[in-house]
Amino acid sequence: MSDSRPAGSVVPAELARLRHSIDNIDAALIHILAERFKATQRVGVLKAELGLPASDPGREAVQVARLRELAREADLDPVFAEKFLAFIVEEVIRHHEAIASARQR
Repeated sequence: MSDSRPAGSVVPAELARLRHSIDNIDAALIHILAERFKATQRVGVLKAELGLPASDPGREAVQVARLRELAREADLDPVFAEKFLAFIVEEVIRHHEAIASARQR
């Protein structure tokens, strides 16, 4: 993120510490998402091998309910958590469809 302070300004220590923490969390999120997508890629291959559809609405509904509850427990907006999951699931389904399509060629 860009800083709107004039060049040469000193960033207060607490602000710098918090930004460093945020940077670490962002890096962890990227690595966690990478691991998640590795697992879902394998799921996509298995679904394609078994002739299963890319999307599983029943599983997705269970996950939405589970993550909304986890969000509430963590004091995170459940609507945000659901939107975040929907974004990820949309990408996973796109990957699964591409895997199935490639296997049909």
